[in-house]
Amino acid sequence: MTTSLDSPKQSNIIPFVPTGHFYFTRGIQAFKKRRFDAAVKWLKKAVEIDPEEPLYACQLSVIYTELGSYHAANQVLMDVLAKFGDEYVDCYYLMANNYAHLGLLNDAKKYADVYLSHQQDGEFKEAAEQLISMLDSLDEDEGEDEWAFDDEDDLLIYQETSFYHLEHEEWEEAIAVLREMMELFPEFTLAKHKYAYAMFMYGNEKEAIEIERTRLEEEPSNIHCHVNLATFYLEQGKEEEAAPHIDRLRNVFPMHEQQKLSVAETLARAGHYTEAVERFRLLKGKQVMQRRVYYKWYSIASYHTGNPSKALNLWEQGCQNFPKLSHEGGPWNSH
Repeated sequence: MTTSLDSPKQSNIIPFVPTGHFYFTRGIQAFKKRRFDAAVKWLKKAVEIDPEEPLYACQLSVIYTELGSYHAANQVLMDVLAKFGDEYVDCYYLMANNYAHLGLLNDAKKYADVYLSHQQDGEFKEAAEQLISMLDSLDEDEGEDEWAFDDEDDLLIYQETSFYHLEHEEWEEAIAVLREMMELFPEFTLAKHKYAYAMFMYGNEKEAIEIERTRLEEEPSNIHCHVNLATFYLEQGKEEEAAPHIDRLRNVFPMHEQQKLSVAETLARAGHYTEAVERFRLLKGKQVMQRRVYYKWYSIASYHTGNPSKALNLWEQGCQNFPKLSHEGGPWNSH
């Protein structure tokens, strides 16, 4: 007997229609397993299906922060605030934290203040107060207003682009971007130090050293100058010339995470492995822990202080994130 097309048999199969909660749950599971790319995919799907649930977007921002995509994280948080208002005031602290990682210290302080003005006894009260205290101390200690720009979004794009090229040792590309940065943002002094570093690694060693020596004459306590000059002289095998800069860094304990990493890396390069390990242990910012030099030099310092298992673990993590590192031998090498 043939069934008519006009009278089909009733199906007992119930179609599965994924909900926002389904994708959110998958995203959280991936996040806990540190499968961040998958977590982003699932959370973006959850937000797409259920845009009226701010929890999904906030969790997506947390994953972006974990990945070091601080600008993307803040864009998500801004969207939440624009859509749901001050009901989600925790977004202000999360944004402040992201801006601090990016080095946009004025914005970091601004949003930390906004958070405390709305939430005097909130979950992040203590963290926000500590962040503000740290930013105030940076203002007092460094006395530099190198982050105060009206066009911080443009600066951020240049920062991220130059950072990518430096991390992947694309020196020529980094030099081109940093030259533009120095022209557009002459007060952003960090670009000049990154430029000198890229120039040295590209082969223009004499010019790079001259840049830093001139700057050091103007600012004898400039950490970036001492880091670069110590690195340059060590790379040239000139230990005596590097020594005074290394000695200066051994007595410096900066507040900023990027500077902490630079000092730890330099001490490891110089063979002060025990001190280097102590400095690496003090690092807490997620952004610095995604740097190639973090894995390389923390691994080397750990190996040379009698901790080979930790050294190999760090080296393997570094090779996963930066495949070029696998061509540099292993932590038993000191260069």
